[in-house]
Amino acid sequence: MVMTTPSRAVKLTGTDQPDVIGKILKAGPISVEFDHGNLRYIKLNGVEVLRGVAFLVRDENWGTYTPTISNLKIDERKEGFSISYHALCTRLGQQISYDATIVGKGNGDLAFRATAKAKTKFLTNRTGFVVLHPLEGVVGQALKVEHVDGSLTNDKFPEQVNPDCPFRNIRALSHEVVPGVWVRCQMEGDAYEMEDHRNWTDASFKTYIRPLSKPWPYTLAAGEMLHQSVTLSFSGALPKPSRAGKTGGVKVAIGSETEQTMPPIGLGVPAEEVDHALGQVDLVKFLGAKFLVFHFDPRLKHGVIELTKCRILSEKTRAEVALEVVVQSLTDVAGELAQVAQFVGRAGLKLAAVSVCPAGHLKSVLPGGVYPPAPDLEELYRATRAAFPGVQVGGGMFSFFTELNRKRPPVEGLDFITNTTSPIVHAADDRSVMETLAALPWQIETAKAFSNGTPHRVGPSGIGARDNPHGAAASENPNNLRVCLAKMDPRQRGLFSAAWTLGYVATLARAGVAAASMAAPTGPLGIIYRETEYTQPFYDDLEGASVYPVFHTLTALAAASGNRLLDVQTSEPAKLACLGWTAKNDKIVMLANLTAGELTVGLPGVPADATLGVLDENSFISATTKPKLFRQAGQFLGDGKQVTLRAYAVAYLAFGSPATSGNSD
Repeated sequence: MVMTTPSRAVKLTGTDQPDVIGKILKAGPISVEFDHGNLRYIKLNGVEVLRGVAFLVRDENWGTYTPTISNLKIDERKEGFSISYHALCTRLGQQISYDATIVGKGNGDLAFRATAKAKTKFLTNRTGFVVLHPLEGVVGQALKVEHVDGSLTNDKFPEQVNPDCPFRNIRALSHEVVPGVWVRCQMEGDAYEMEDHRNWTDASFKTYIRPLSKPWPYTLAAGEMLHQSVTLSFSGALPKPSRAGKTGGVKVAIGSETEQTMPPIGLGVPAEEVDHALGQVDLVKFLGAKFLVFHFDPRLKHGVIELTKCRILSEKTRAEVALEVVVQSLTDVAGELAQVAQFVGRAGLKLAAVSVCPAGHLKSVLPGGVYPPAPDLEELYRATRAAFPGVQVGGGMFSFFTELNRKRPPVEGLDFITNTTSPIVHAADDRSVMETLAALPWQIETAKAFSNGTPHRVGPSGIGARDNPHGAAASENPNNLRVCLAKMDPRQRGLFSAAWTLGYVATLARAGVAAASMAAPTGPLGIIYRETEYTQPFYDDLEGASVYPVFHTLTALAAASGNRLLDVQTSEPAKLACLGWTAKNDKIVMLANLTAGELTVGLPGVPADATLGVLDENSFISATTKPKLFRQAGQFLGDGKQVTLRAYAVAYLAFGSPATSGNSD
């Protein structure tokens, strides 16, 4: 076999498409990142004020145009900066252009103005500004809301994830950035309203133009003009810029055993991947997932054949089965579920759990919208118990937390609630995807509140979207790009997914979920390679079985299911994910670099004879081509008490006797 050498980009993110970082500009105490026409990470002396300000054009399916930018001019001066450009959005005979200016002044004032002109009749769901407030230092903090009628509301940013729009008819928002310093964000052009972006795991509150109470999509007439602006101003004594010094890296504090246990880790099994999973059953078994989430949809003609294959996969991997059932009927749910139970019986499949969701709830409904017809949920849950006696019954959504939060199920008839997530709903760049981890704890806490603590199972989740509740289906992505709401995300094949998955499961475990399921055995959401209709760089040239790096992360996490968690804390959770547990007489700690840069991680208190192994770009080929032989732990940590992690690396530490990242064969 002649093995090709993958590029560093393919090792890290599964694609050679670059993830371009914007240009940093400064004006007095503020700094911004200018990224393809928009602003990110607006900071006051290093403290984040806004996550972003963007002028966006969206089509009738909520798809966001990528504008063609021309005549870009950037002027940097000692007293500030200015930017101007022309942008054009075009599709299927429709065109709209806009001219934008951005000015940052030495006193901290910032203004972003845009004038748009429809060059043809233009159909859109939203054309205008979007303002993102970050979560850190903002959630639960005081907020002054100035409305379009001049009235003022003194409130605070929501702590629990708001299913609706917490504030409407907005003209300006003010919050305290640092003690004694307030920022006022004024937004012109129409009434603005806010939605809680944490519903989709975006790490922000989003304030946008054109309220959802107005009809959408709407048509801009040819020649119609839009004039909009977002301006920032500060009040109070602005702090002097701090002199940034060396931070000394990230530190990890490893404490004692806690009362929490690692939730069972499962694997999603789409019906279309069962045959492929059986073809790689040894690797699926080696993974050691505690349960399989099998999706059953009668609209896709699923029946005894698919359930029989699921039973075979369950028996060969010794994993329990949790069945997801899409319910079509509006008037005879008992009869429909009885038929599904009959199919399950004929297949010889034993179920540990079954969750149900009406077909009408699979699509998103915006606040104020009308839900498609669906059966009464209490009746549905009773019928499920009758059809599957002795089996745990779950309800909720097979889509995102957004839908679970907006259509909260009656939990009295349930043993658990469920939903899944995808980090590429609104943004698909690398940093935005990693930042979604910060929103997860708020989702879990909100669910605990409205479900009275009913056990919460999350997944199957991956970077890609297994479904798109906002459109007809998850989008295709044949060119291996970073695309919102795509079923296949190339990062699933890279080290990126291994790091993101550790961060995801670690966050859910600490938040106290009852179970977490991830990815799929094979396919667009998979962890084991199979040939597909789209190109998979490096993997397509291999012979024999191969896996993606995330396979090893999940193998280690599955082996930890049911073990007591350790109290492990990181000094910079946005950069480094960590999770620890006890295993017999050992302490196991996993770390993941969530950044594209190198991290030095201090490990005070860790003994020098601790064993260490790292899944990174250096070990990428052996990890992917020798899945059963690869071990993450193998060298001694030594007296340095620190480890350097390359981009998106995952480290595995074992205190005491050497440990492996996987199960024995």
